[in-house]
Amino acid sequence: MAKQLQAIRGMNDILPEQSPVWSWLEDNVRHILAQYGYREMRVPIVEFTNLFARGIGENTDVVEKEMYTFEDRGGDSLTLRPEATACCVRAGIQNGLFHNQQQRLWTSGPMFRYERPQKGRYRQFHQVSVETFGMDGPDIDAELILMTWNLWKRLGLDEHVTLELNTLADLESRKNYREALIAYLEQHKDALDEDSKRRMYVNPLRVLDSKDKGTQSILGEAPKLHDYMDDDSREHFARLCAILDDAGVKYVVNQRLVRGLDYYNRTVFEWITSALGSQGTVCGGGRYDGLVEQLGGKPTKACGFAMGMERLILLLETCNLVPEDVNKTVDAALVTFGDVGTYGMVFAEKLRQASPNLRLQVSCGGGSVKSQMKRADKSGADIALVIGEDEKQNGTVTVKFLRDDKPQITCTLEELVARGEISG
Repeated sequence: MAKQLQAIRGMNDILPEQSPVWSWLEDNVRHILAQYGYREMRVPIVEFTNLFARGIGENTDVVEKEMYTFEDRGGDSLTLRPEATACCVRAGIQNGLFHNQQQRLWTSGPMFRYERPQKGRYRQFHQVSVETFGMDGPDIDAELILMTWNLWKRLGLDEHVTLELNTLADLESRKNYREALIAYLEQHKDALDEDSKRRMYVNPLRVLDSKDKGTQSILGEAPKLHDYMDDDSREHFARLCAILDDAGVKYVVNQRLVRGLDYYNRTVFEWITSALGSQGTVCGGGRYDGLVEQLGGKPTKACGFAMGMERLILLLETCNLVPEDVNKTVDAALVTFGDVGTYGMVFAEKLRQASPNLRLQVSCGGGSVKSQMKRADKSGADIALVIGEDEKQNGTVTVKFLRDDKPQITCTLEELVARGEISG
């Protein structure tokens, strides 16, 4: 017997019972982005591998361990995108979006990373990525944070997430800090976890993000990046904090927050939650002022963030914040019996045209009235529209209320639309 076909581990189907929640969340995200004047851009799922090696950083976990990379028939090394920022920068350079222009952009879709699947972390996952270009100063950093804050309020998550904030200063500051941090870590090398030992010389700032308890205890006495910060970065961060203070956004300054990708500078931030265990980050981002030039474009200031849809949905469900009516996809169900010919289908089309927002499901395939009514009830419809030979002859429909204790009524299509109960 042939082995049953299955999805690849960590790449999940989103079933019809689950997709309404996705659509509802995506609609809310689109609404907030439109409020702030952001425009959608759609980028390919597959890019040349060197885009990510140059952009994300060759010494990051993403590039070293997690990318889905393959050689195509032409001999080119291609990679399924592990994140979208590098893709947006490539698209902007290629299509001339950055020269003397300001851009507020967003994109969404599946990303791919080979890692151990677990709840809230998958090999194919979905992100909304928001990217801004051509704007210096902390005001655009603040706008991105305020935008996410307003999304949390709209979703009811504002009491369930915390903003962590840090600055990585400029390149020269990080270089000086890097030397001091390596010198400190060398004194405690034997006590570091193996991953931190490996990172210590190639990417020492990532040691700050270690989850190993022993390493974290050593870092308590480590040098602080803020002590090596240049004056411009210090002022930038202070002004950002002042904007957030004036707007009433609470935050925690976490000097160990570095993010996992090499392209960040100055502002970095994460929205975290304690409701999902170890999968606590639901949104993160910051500035990447050097990335456009690094990928071959002209120097362009940039800032953005990404949020994981699976993790957001998990958080919303954990906190019971998904509205009860989200999964409702049908308002009315049409049931026919007897010799009514095509009358039911034609009636349904006329009703859809008269009431464009109505979600009407026709009971196709026949069956007894009892079985059709069971299907109507299972669909979640509020009403069943019943058409038999009498209704066909009289040009009417019988309305049965499935959720409310109301007597059934018989009326014409025009009377049905006028009643307002069928508006959708």
